[in-house]
Amino acid sequence: MLIQYHKSITRKALSERFSPRALEALLAANLKQDDLLTGQIGHDEYHYDNNAIAESDRYLERQRALILSALQNDDPPAAWAAFGRLVHTAQDFYAHSNYVDLWLSHVTRNGQTPPPPSEIAPLMDELVHSPRLHSGKLYYPWEVLAFIPGIKHLVIPLLPKDSHAHMQLDSPARGKRFAYAFEAAVKRTRYEFNTTVAGLSPGLEALFIDLV
Repeated sequence: MLIQYHKSITRKALSERFSPRALEALLAANLKQDDLLTGQIGHDEYHYDNNAIAESDRYLERQRALILSALQNDDPPAAWAAFGRLVHTAQDFYAHSNYVDLWLSHVTRNGQTPPPPSEIAPLMDELVHSPRLHSGKLYYPWEVLAFIPGIKHLVIPLLPKDSHAHMQLDSPARGKRFAYAFEAAVKRTRYEFNTTVAGLSPGLEALFIDLV
């Protein structure tokens, strides 16, 4: 997702669950994960890129473990940063994989009209574990050129259909499916929050959401 949509998704999902300063701290970590040098090259697991689905799943659990460790060490800023990184990756799952396409095919397979984006199920088990689930591959260096406004319309048609450039749902410019990716990411962000706090004691939860 482009930075502005990571912001919108995170605020929509979490603004009522964290204090303002905690929300800003986790947002900063969320957005930093898109940094070109430290968050992109060599870190497919940060974004569910290059079919690094299992690796990205493990990355989420490492961040969740860091949250617990940080809170136990009375370091909520470190916990907020880890959660910001976690939800960035979770949000990118819907923009960088074909999950939305699989879900739409599933719910319209008998000729039904697609339901509105707000009805998307973000973690349908049979789709999350489907052998057809995959994410976009980054075909460097051509993939970089696909982000340059003046020439991307010339570059993208030359890339394979399984490339990130063809598959990504990073902005509304990608058409109607973006709204499904956006809503799925909002629901997934709330799910990750609920999953995280479910593993915390009441005291650590209060520290995490910054109500101490």
